Amino acid sequence: MKSLEKDWLTTGLIDFEYKKYVLLAYLQQVKSNFKSKKLYPDLRDLQYHYDYSMYFKDGINQMSVQFPKRIRGVNPESLDVEYEFSNQPQSEYLSEIESIMEYALPRFKNALHEGEQIVEEVQKDIHIAPIGILPLYKNDGYLLLHEPIIHETRVYQYNLTIFENKHERLRGLKTFYVETIKKSALSTFENIKIDLVKRYKHLPNPATYLVESKYVLPLEETFLPIAKKKVVEVVTN
Repeated sequence: MKSLEKDWLTTGLIDFEYKKYVLLAYLQQVKSNFKSKKLYPDLRDLQYHYDYSMYFKDGINQMSVQFPKRIRGVNPESLDVEYEFSNQPQSEYLSEIESIMEYALPRFKNALHEGEQIVEEVQKDIHIAPIGILPLYKNDGYLLLHEPIIHETRVYQYNLTIFENKHERLRGLKTFYVETIKKSALSTFENIKIDLVKRYKHLPNPATYLVESKYVLPLEETFLPIAKKKVVEVVTN
């Protein structure tokens, strides 16, 4: 099972036992990934599903004082509660949805907590440091990912981005893979930065950060996402 559909709660067969099976299969896969230190995108997905279920629960509570409106679902993109007009409530339908939701919420929350604990443990062995003198403008630059055990440095160009959702203004980091360099006595991190400046003229004075992991981690699922978070924290503070 790859992922849980955004609107899994309200689409398809609305049956407690079926939805329970779908949910547990999804969470089993997520926990298997966590054991392998593969944290993303599962953590983001879990947070979304938890928020989705909470908004739906709030929507049902709102509906109880807005009859004859009845809840149709939650928009999976905006998390807005959607209603439709009816002369009669769908008590059986809503009862089943509520049962599924009440079963799912604590399990999403527990899985989130488990994943967040692993993130905290992993972050203890990941360290960030600037390479050379940092410029005043740090929103564009290079990110060097290094794992001493395998003697390789992955080079990414990064760009700090700002985006908004309905609740808050967020900062993120876009990365573009450049190359992988075998670590040697000559390929110091300072020399890597100097070489990047010589070859790529569009960034004449780039902010450059080294992120090192004590242990080898899944790149796309863990090391790179956590490294990006650390760079965002450093650049914006």
